[in-house]
Amino acid sequence: MSPLGVAPCPPPRLEGTIALADGRRLGFAEYGDPTGPLVLWFHGTPGARRQVPLIGRRAAEVLGLRLVCLERPGVGDSTDHTYAQMRDWAPDVAAVADRLGHERFMVVGMSGGGPYALACAHELPSRVVAAGLLGPVVPTTGEEEEAHGLLGNAQRFNDVLPLLRVPLGAALTNVVKVATPIAHLAFTAFGMILPEGDRRVLGQPEIESMFIDDLVIGTRHQCRAFMNDIILFGRPWGFHLADVAVPVYWWHGDADPFVRFEDARRAAALLPDVEFVVRPEESHLGEFGAADQVLAVLADVWHATTPTPTLHAIVAEPAPEPPESGPAAIP
Repeated sequence: MSPLGVAPCPPPRLEGTIALADGRRLGFAEYGDPTGPLVLWFHGTPGARRQVPLIGRRAAEVLGLRLVCLERPGVGDSTDHTYAQMRDWAPDVAAVADRLGHERFMVVGMSGGGPYALACAHELPSRVVAAGLLGPVVPTTGEEEEAHGLLGNAQRFNDVLPLLRVPLGAALTNVVKVATPIAHLAFTAFGMILPEGDRRVLGQPEIESMFIDDLVIGTRHQCRAFMNDIILFGRPWGFHLADVAVPVYWWHGDADPFVRFEDARRAAALLPDVEFVVRPEESHLGEFGAADQVLAVLADVWHATTPTPTLHAIVAEPAPEPPESGPAAIP
């Protein structure tokens, strides 16, 4: 059933799955210019392939960027899979970029997607041109531990969380299915318990439409990625921020209660090449409002390092006659 009282959200230009060498598949949604420089967008926690603000989708079109939001294992159409540590995400991303026909690309990580973007920047320095971060999660353990408050619990309960991964994933999937018809009321109620900055963001019809569309579509089959993320947040990431050589552009609200501003500023200071942008009076979800800014910065970086535009020979397009109108599948 469609959620009552929620404005329809424009669908992606293209969505489907991309095959990996071991038989797993990763779901994706594509926006912007299919022949432009590739930007891989990593959604938040929870989130799925459609968690890209409309302001970012429009910016990708204007800037001529090929914006692809990649689902992590365990949500949407991505095969469920557990990584041992955050850095294990990077080889899968490299394979995706290969299948899409791009040698060099950029990454953006929103909130829980931030560590995944940093993992790619560390593991693939010859391929990742730059990384953009919007209110990213910071390390919760190890030499560079900076997380406090709620986020710090990911490390404290890390031994127990793997046991809850499957049952909680199933429970969350069922909750979303049951709540879908009243998603507008649930979304409004949820916003009332959040900080003022987040309420401002969630009160925007475009943001509500995008969030609910992503949640309903992304959790139709599974919702284990949420727990997969939390587990990895509480473990050593497999690399140090101090060793990330790729340029990083970081936006963070100074009123963020989930990833505290001081924690974020200390973590950012560990990066060798970083530009830290403060968003005054913005809370955690306020970073969605900077989606166009991060893409504009990355486009400038791309053009500064790649003066000659490159047209890519491989462009993902829907299958001529997909079975039962299903999504595209890139072999």
